[in-house]
Amino acid sequence: MIDPEQLANAFGLNLNIIRMQTEGLTHEDSLLQPPFRGNCLNWVLGHIAANRNRVLTLLGEDPVLSDEEAALYDTGSDPITGEEDGILNQVMLLAALERAQENIVAALTRISVEELTREIEVGDRTMTLGQRLFGLYFHETYHTGQTEALRQLAGMDDKVI
Repeated sequence: MIDPEQLANAFGLNLNIIRMQTEGLTHEDSLLQPPFRGNCLNWVLGHIAANRNRVLTLLGEDPVLSDEEAALYDTGSDPITGEEDGILNQVMLLAALERAQENIVAALTRISVEELTREIEVGDRTMTLGQRLFGLYFHETYHTGQTEALRQLAGMDDKVI
């Protein structure tokens, strides 16, 4: 089983990848829509921040995005296709991810491995807190991987990792 420190480090690794993949990109770059079914970098970053809201809530911490902000980036939300009311710029999204990481680390530092075995209800399923947190981490990792293609869409033509 993954322990709290490993989980905090795993979330940190995703953030480091996001930092590298967004370096040198502008907010306008983050709004470029891929020429295939998918969503822009802005949506992906916001979606990861909304996902981290769930992590923070499970850990007893305050979310980094308001409910209204997170709704723009939630699963099934409308694609972001340009400057729209309420969307967050790339700087704001990256700052939210940084704050979330700090709060995730702080919260995971305070809990034990035993606490991760506590059972919780997720929809109509029962799982441990650790399983739920790892599932949210895995989901985030999927979207973190999308940032590579979206960086290339912005014309970077480089290899970050």
